[in-house]
Amino acid sequence: MEAYQGQILHVDLTTGRIWNEALTLDDIGRWLGSRGVNAHILWNSVTQHIDPLGPDNVLIFGIGTLTGTRAPSSGRTTVTCKGPATGLYLKSSAGGKWGAVLKFAGYDNLVVHGRAPSPVYIDVDEDRVRILPAEHIWGQDVRETTRALQEAAGDRKVEVACIGPAGENLVKMAAIMMSSYSAAGRGGAGAVMGSKNLKAIAVSGKKRVQVRDVEIFKEWTDKVREGIANAPSAKQKTLYGTSGSIPAFNEIGLVPTLNFQRGYFEDAYNLSGQHLVEAGFLKKRHSCYSCPIACHRYTEVDEGEYAGTRSGGPELETMLGFGPGCGISETEVVLKANELCNSYGLDTISTASVIQWLIESNTHGVLSETQQDGLELEWGNGKTVLELVRRIAYREGIGDLLAEGVRAAAAELGKGSEKWAVEAKGLEQSRVDTRSAKGYALAFAVNPRGPDHLHAQPIAEFGLRELGVDLIERITGSRKYANPLMTEKRAEIIVFHEDWYAAIDSLGFCSFPTTADFAIMPEMMAGLMSATLGVEITAEEMLHAGRRILTLEKCFNVREGATRADDRLPWRLMHEENPDRPGENAVNSPDELNNMLDEYYALHGWDLESSWPTLETLESLDLGQVADELERMGRLPEGG
Repeated sequence: MEAYQGQILHVDLTTGRIWNEALTLDDIGRWLGSRGVNAHILWNSVTQHIDPLGPDNVLIFGIGTLTGTRAPSSGRTTVTCKGPATGLYLKSSAGGKWGAVLKFAGYDNLVVHGRAPSPVYIDVDEDRVRILPAEHIWGQDVRETTRALQEAAGDRKVEVACIGPAGENLVKMAAIMMSSYSAAGRGGAGAVMGSKNLKAIAVSGKKRVQVRDVEIFKEWTDKVREGIANAPSAKQKTLYGTSGSIPAFNEIGLVPTLNFQRGYFEDAYNLSGQHLVEAGFLKKRHSCYSCPIACHRYTEVDEGEYAGTRSGGPELETMLGFGPGCGISETEVVLKANELCNSYGLDTISTASVIQWLIESNTHGVLSETQQDGLELEWGNGKTVLELVRRIAYREGIGDLLAEGVRAAAAELGKGSEKWAVEAKGLEQSRVDTRSAKGYALAFAVNPRGPDHLHAQPIAEFGLRELGVDLIERITGSRKYANPLMTEKRAEIIVFHEDWYAAIDSLGFCSFPTTADFAIMPEMMAGLMSATLGVEITAEEMLHAGRRILTLEKCFNVREGATRADDRLPWRLMHEENPDRPGENAVNSPDELNNMLDEYYALHGWDLESSWPTLETLESLDLGQVADELERMGRLPEGG
C-alpha cells in the first residue's frame, strides 16, 4: 500500500450515505496533500455566508502525504472547516497517532457532511465504514469517550478523535481531541463536530504504507534524523518540552502577564518545563507518530489539594495562559486547568484568554453583580479560574457568555472592554508578544484564521541560532535582518515562511523540527516527497504550491467579505507598551503595521486597498476558477 492512498472518504450524517472519491497524483502535485486538499474541498463544498454551526458546513480531516511513513516528525493531521469563532476559514492541526492510523485504514482525507438527527460516531477500519449510535457516550469527557470506544472494539490500539462536553455544548473554543491529549484546538472545530451530533471518529487499520524509491527515501530520512539529533533546540524540547523556554522568555520581558499588561512574571520558573522535571510532576515523555523528539509531556500531581490530577502536557501556551496570564504561580493549579481543558475538549489558549479578559474587566469595575456570577474575580485566584473553565465547558452562568469567545463577550459588555479583549478576526491571540517581534506581528495580522503562531512561525527573525540567521540571509540577502525589532524585510520573511508552512502542514510535518529547529528544510521536504511519490518535485515547486494553498485560504475569507480592515492586531498590542520591554517601536502601531501590510500585499500581488488577490495573481497560481467566482461576486479588484 503506497503512502498516497488516492482515497477521500465522504460521510453524510444527514442521509447516512458513505462514499469514496478518488484523489489523483495530479491533485497531490497541485495541493501537496492534507491542508492543501482540505482547502480545495472546503472552497468547493460550502457557499458564502453559511452558518458555521449549521449542517451546510463540512468538517474535513486531512492526513499528511508523508504521514504513516518513517519520515521523522511527519505524523500530523489538519482539520478544516468554516470557523465558528471567526466566521472565516479555519484550519487546525493535531499530532498524536490518529492520522497515521486513518492512513493505515486506506484514506488520505475524511469529509463529514450534514448533521445526524441524534448523537453518532463514525467507525472506520480497513474493510468498512459505519455510522453508529452514540447516545451512550454523549456527555462523557474525552478520556471516558476514548476508553469506551476502545473497549467496544476490544482493541486499545483503536485511535479516537472526539469531542468532550465543550463541543457538545457548541462552545466556540471547543477542540477536537485526538489520541486523548493531542488537540486540534484553535477556532472551535470541536463545536462544528458537536453541531453535527458527531461525538467521535474511531479508526483502526494495519496496512503499512510504502514509498516508491526506498533507497533515496532512506537517504533523506537519515539526513533529517541527523539534523534533528544535532539541533540543540530539539534536545531542549525532549528534556523540557515547549515550556522549557519560559525562563529565557521571562528574562527578556516576553512572558505575557495579566492579559498582556506586562512581560515579566516573578514566579515564572514554577511554570517551566525545568520545574516540571525537578519537582517530579513529569512522569513520561511522549512522541507523536514517527517523531524522535518526544516533546509531549505527561504529568501528574502526587500530593496536596490537587493530588490525582493527570494529563498530557501542559505545553508552553497552556502554561503561559493559565499561569502568568492569570497571575497564577501554583504549578498544580495550571496542571489542573490543563487536565480540565483536555477532558472537556477546550482550546487552552482561548479559554485562558477569555478568563483573563473577565478578570481584567472586573478590575476595571465594569462588571455587574450578575456578571461576576458569585466569583472572586481577581488575579491569582486559582479556584476561580478552574471554576470558570468548567462553566465555559457547560455554558453555565457567565460561562455562557465566555463560551462565545472574547470578541463576542466584549461586544456584549462594552464599556471599553474591547481594548483588553486580546483578539483579532474573533480569535484570541496566542501567547506571543508581537510588540517585540515584528515579523510575528505581520504574520498574526494576515493569518486567515486569526492571530496565531501556527501559520508562519518566523522564529528565525530572532537570530538566536546560526541556521536561523542563515535562513534570514537566504530570504533577504543579508544577515542583519535577523532582528525581531526591525520592520524592514518582514514581508519577505513572512511570505517565505507562509509558503513553507503550508507545505509543512500538507506533508504532515510538525513545525518544531522545521521552522523552529531548522532540521528539516524545504529541500529535504521536497526530497522526501519525491522519493515517496516517485515523481520529482523541487523545493521551488513545493513552495509555489504552498503559495497556491495560502492564496486559496485568503480567497475563502474574501468570499466571506473580509477586507484589509480585518488584517489587524488586538487593540492593546497596537496602542499600549509592554512596560517590561520598553523602547523604540514598543507597540505594533497602526502606521507600522500598515507599512508592513503594503509590502506584504505587494509581494503577493494583492490589491493594496482591499487586500484582495488580483486576477493576474490568481491566474499565475492556476486559480482561474476561483477568480471567476470572485469576479461574479464583485470581489476581484478593478483592473486586476
